[in-house]
Amino acid sequence: MHGRMVYFVSRIVLALSIEFGLTVVTTQSAQAQTLTVLYSFAGSPDGSNPYAGLVRDSAGNLYGTTTGGGASNWGTAFKVDTSDKENVLLNFSYTKGYGANPNGGLVSDAAGNLYGTATYGGSYGQGLVFKLDSGGKETVLHNFSGGIGDGCVPYDVDLVLDSAGDLYGTTGACGAFGYGTVFKVSKSGKETVLYSFAGGTGDGCNPYAGVAQDKAGDLYGTTPACGAHGAGTVFKLSKTGKKIVLYSFCQQSGCADGQSPYTGVIRDAKDNLYGTTILGGTDGVGTIFKITSGKLTTLYSFCSQSGCWDGIAPFARMIIDTKGNLYGTATSGGRSSEGVVYELSSSGTLTVLHSFAGGASDGCNPYGSVTRDTAGNLYGTTLYCGASGFGTVWKLTP
Repeated sequence: MHGRMVYFVSRIVLALSIEFGLTVVTTQSAQAQTLTVLYSFAGSPDGSNPYAGLVRDSAGNLYGTTTGGGASNWGTAFKVDTSDKENVLLNFSYTKGYGANPNGGLVSDAAGNLYGTATYGGSYGQGLVFKLDSGGKETVLHNFSGGIGDGCVPYDVDLVLDSAGDLYGTTGACGAFGYGTVFKVSKSGKETVLYSFAGGTGDGCNPYAGVAQDKAGDLYGTTPACGAHGAGTVFKLSKTGKKIVLYSFCQQSGCADGQSPYTGVIRDAKDNLYGTTILGGTDGVGTIFKITSGKLTTLYSFCSQSGCWDGIAPFARMIIDTKGNLYGTATSGGRSSEGVVYELSSSGTLTVLHSFAGGASDGCNPYGSVTRDTAGNLYGTTLYCGASGFGTVWKLTP
């Protein structure tokens, strides 16, 4: 069972595919990369439909969440070990107060504890922040209560964990004006609303993704809507609580600069910000952008290649390597219209590393971010397809 926003964004991708007349191409291109499906979800009892990406520990084990399936059909937190065996670490339950439908990924600390959010459930039914220790015990750190005093419904939130053990993230709704919040949860479980979005042309609204943090403690993020042109924003929130809109999308004719950034931003060593939009750009199906000192540069517009083989609608936060190359996924497009894994070089060349073929032997529709090991292997999830149709965990070997 998925949250409302998962359904919403899935419908956007479907609409884009119909609008651009994408057809299924059964012949895959010759690729230097090899994708291996490490695990295919079966729904029950192991979970179904992993929306978020993965976190990898030093031993090579992978950890993530599924939005549905499991013992109560409200989602799971899982581990896939180095022998590709999956273990359910936590079964979410709406009725038991554990939270429900975790759309966001997990973050780990040095002791091996995992932290995440559930979009719904908890004491007030509005979602929660949880801790899962190495023994599999869940502790609810905060139950969102909604209303004007608190946020509610944390969507695709990958939390940020700082050196003091504090967690930072966003909620998609509620808060002082009803348009969502940026929050902090201390390691003792005390929650502070750092900012409430006001919506309209002067502010963003309804943040879908999490935030990034710099060395000074300032936070950076996106909103998919509102702002000066109604097409979303990139914002900065200082540690003193001052918020600045760094960029409002759709400033350029035809929204060539992008529209609707559903993913969060990442930072490089020079404090440049990188992110994606799911709409806008030259062909209207999404962009990769860079922001330097408030100036936006469109690095790539999707569907630049014939048949949109380079992908459509990138929902996932990217990662960056030491050479400045960016890696990510697009939920649709590719040679079989089932999504792609891509690399954008520091010189601006996009290479499709894998086009998902769907069916039982491959995944389809990757919504989550990728993670990369020291050998250059990439790991991620797909929302659908695989042996039982409920999504996969995969590894891409260069």
